[in-house]
Amino acid sequence: MEFVRFPIVSILEDMLEVPEEHNEKSRNNPSRAYMRDAKAMAATPADVIEHPSSYVFVVDMPGIKGEDIKVQVENENVLVVSGERQRENKENEGVKYVRMERRMGKFMRKFQLPENADLEKISAVCHDGVLKVTVQKLPPPEPKKPKTIQVQVA
Repeated sequence: MEFVRFPIVSILEDMLEVPEEHNEKSRNNPSRAYMRDAKAMAATPADVIEHPSSYVFVVDMPGIKGEDIKVQVENENVLVVSGERQRENKENEGVKYVRMERRMGKFMRKFQLPENADLEKISAVCHDGVLKVTVQKLPPPEPKKPKTIQVQVA
């Protein structure tokens, strides 16, 4: 039986930087770190907006302080937004959770940046539980002017 590779698996492997030299056995049994990261990425929805001069990544982060959010650039072209949402530790005697629906724990998203992203001009602002990461675009390259060669009379 031949192992068929689905496109979504390749995309997830690229996003999570899974090494290519793993064998079929490890593919059938993903590591705990892989599963944790996949769940963290799936549970962190984001919008990506292209403006004429920038790209804006908008991620909802309710209840997370700005200092608990990490924004990095990896491998010179991957924007990584990560952090952790902690549960409030209010252990009062006789108090217990009746229902726990809000997601707690680590979160992460990775975005492949386009070639025209200016890695020196990235800003991040968290306001009212919404993180906005703005990546400025590089100016378009100047069109090459045709070279004029002067013809000499012989």
